[in-house]
Amino acid sequence: MEWASCEDDVRQAQRLRYQVFATELGARLTPLAGTMPGLDSDRFDAFCDHLLVRAVNQESDAPGMLVGTYRVLPADAARRAGGLYIDTEFDLAPLQDLRATSVELGRSCVHPDWRSGAVIMALWSALCRYMYLHKLETMVGCASMGLGDGGVAAARLWLALRHTHLASLPWRAVPRYALPLTGLEDLSFLARDALRDAATPPLIRGYLRAGARLLGPPSVDDAFKTADLPMMLRVDDLAPRFRRYFPDD
Repeated sequence: MEWASCEDDVRQAQRLRYQVFATELGARLTPLAGTMPGLDSDRFDAFCDHLLVRAVNQESDAPGMLVGTYRVLPADAARRAGGLYIDTEFDLAPLQDLRATSVELGRSCVHPDWRSGAVIMALWSALCRYMYLHKLETMVGCASMGLGDGGVAAARLWLALRHTHLASLPWRAVPRYALPLTGLEDLSFLARDALRDAATPPLIRGYLRAGARLLGPPSVDDAFKTADLPMMLRVDDLAPRFRRYFPDD
C-alpha cells in the first residue's frame, strides 16, 4: 500500500478506474483533452493524493499489480481546484464551517478479482492514518449505486438509511439532480432488510460500519449511470475498530 509518487503511478490508478467505471459499469467518461486511451481522468486528479493498493509480487521485488485505489482531495488543494467533486452534485453550503479540516474521498474502485474485505480494510487503514497525520476531522464523498434497475436499489437504501444514519439538520446536503422517488416510497417496508441485502455495495457498508452518516437523498450522475449518496464521516464518530489508526497523543 502506497501513495502515488509519480505520473506513472497516477496513470495506473486512472487505468484501473477506466477498467471498472467504463469497461465494467458502462460509464460515459469524458477524459481531459490529451488523455491516453483507456484512462479515466478529470480536472481534479492533478490536485489529489492517490492511494494505491497492490497485490504482493511473489516472483520479484517489482511492484505488484494495482488492485485498489482511492483519490483524496484535502481542503487546501480543493481551494486551488475550485471546489470539491461532490460540489458538482450537491449543495453543501451547510458544511462550510467544516471545510478547513475536511478531505474529500473519491473515485474509489477495486479490481473485480480482488473485491474482498482485505482490500477495503487496507484502503480504510491508510485513509485513517492520512487523517491523523494531516490533523483532519471530516471525510466527505459520494457512495455510488448503479441505475440498471431504474434506481430502485438506491431508493430502497436511502429510505432505510434516512431513519438510522441521517446526519443532523445543520449538515444536510441538497442534491442538484435528485433521484426521482415518486412511486418508490412504498419500498420503505423493506427498510429493515436493506443493510443485509447482498446488492448493497461493499463501499457503502464499509462507510456505515466506520461510523459515516448520510447528508441527504441521492443525486443522479448521468455520466457514470449511478445514484450517488452523499456521505460524511467525522473522526469523532469513528467506530472503535478504526480508532487504532489514531495513536494517542
